[in-house]
Amino acid sequence: MVCGIHTSWNTVGDGEFFCPGCGGDRNYRRRTGRRRFTLLGVPLLSRGSVGPVVECAACHGHFGMDALDHPTTARFSAMLRDAVHTVALAVLASGGTSSRPVRETAVAAVRAAGLDDCTEDQLTGLIEALAADTGRFVTDTGPYGAALAIELHEALEPLAPHLAAAGRESILLQGAHIALADGPYTTAEREVLTTVGAALQLCADDTARLLATARTPF
Repeated sequence: MVCGIHTSWNTVGDGEFFCPGCGGDRNYRRRTGRRRFTLLGVPLLSRGSVGPVVECAACHGHFGMDALDHPTTARFSAMLRDAVHTVALAVLASGGTSSRPVRETAVAAVRAAGLDDCTEDQLTGLIEALAADTGRFVTDTGPYGAALAIELHEALEPLAPHLAAAGRESILLQGAHIALADGPYTTAEREVLTTVGAALQLCADDTARLLATARTPF
């Protein structure tokens, strides 16, 4: 080629990401580049900068920096475990831990999410520890406290964009089944579950529909 454009790349960082091209976790290099007009292979005039881009170490594809916003498989699994665990604790905190069916349902949900060693004692111990944290669940803003709502949003909001609608609904329904294990929703349980729905980016009508559906025997 007599003339053309050549890009010289410079690596400015690296790490692990979920590669859109490969469809799995891969190492990446964060790169910036400078484009130059070449004549007979000799770089002459600068044509400006390029990037930054994310370059997959496996397929060598180039992606925008927003590719790093997608969690790796391992990170996604951890986020999902934390989300289900937080929802279970929130429902237990709002409805109490005295009911064995409630505790068993909560443990089953948390174990299904990947925390295989979860026990009733662990969950009740966490609830007791959190309740002892002054102001954690008892505030003037509601029966379960603003702090609990904040924790639900922190655990669920980063996960929601990476879940299909069915996945977000499933998390809400798991919380609903825990609450219903000992009878109808209490006011506090319903408020917590409404917060869960909002944090999962479900509209109020969908949340109400799902909570009503959960009450229907399978």
